[in-house]
Amino acid sequence: MANTAKRGRPAKAAEPAIIAEKKVDLSRFKNSVKVPTEYEIIGKGGLVYMLNKSEVMYFDKVKNKQFALRYCPNEPSVYRDDQNENSVKGGIVFREGRIFVPEDQQNLRDFLDMHPDNEANGGSIFRKIDHASLAKEKIEVDFLYADAVNLVRSKPVDEIVSVATAFAVNTDRMVDEVRHDLLVFAKKNPKAFIEAFDNPVIETKAKVKRAMKYNLISHKSGHIVWTDTNKHIIAVPAGKDPVDIFVRYCMTETGSVVLDEIERQLA
Repeated sequence: MANTAKRGRPAKAAEPAIIAEKKVDLSRFKNSVKVPTEYEIIGKGGLVYMLNKSEVMYFDKVKNKQFALRYCPNEPSVYRDDQNENSVKGGIVFREGRIFVPEDQQNLRDFLDMHPDNEANGGSIFRKIDHASLAKEKIEVDFLYADAVNLVRSKPVDEIVSVATAFAVNTDRMVDEVRHDLLVFAKKNPKAFIEAFDNPVIETKAKVKRAMKYNLISHKSGHIVWTDTNKHIIAVPAGKDPVDIFVRYCMTETGSVVLDEIERQLA
């Protein structure tokens, strides 16, 4: 007998692709890409630098005890006491001043982290590169430079000229040229540049340099004198910068009277 289709309600359609709509849990992919730990030779390491294969001593501050360390590729521990005496020590080679340690080489990373030649342990041969800290430092420097640019843009001309004079920037030019030179300095050391504003020493130094430029005061034979009367103000020790010596003098209670007179004549 031929088969006949069953009568009644049509078969229920298959459920929509619920699986396709289901949210994918991405947490399992977190940190799936492991970045190698990087170490670098301090200074010039040459094309190839091989760390001495000899075992080294590590002082554990917590246990107040020294332990002998060896790097053996086939040993999970770097402590010699935990290793087979016949284990073969491995070579550690820095190429072009760097070595990259993969995530699965924990023993090599431990050995380098605990090695006495590591800068973190007081050594001077190599160090671990902390990319997170480097990135943070770079961002902070960038922010400081942005602040420095804002100062150059917003500060009044007299303050710009004072700082420029203190930094030995030629101020006998258009203001925009002076600002440009200050930005060049700010890029090299934004922190020092920012601190120069509202700094009484910098401000006094600028006034002293202007006073010398306009021949209000002079440095003659180891003495700072009033140019018009040749009257002695202070002596400058041999080998010392006369400007720095005079600025320090002007910052004292005695020298403040001289500074007041300089400001009066510059006004």
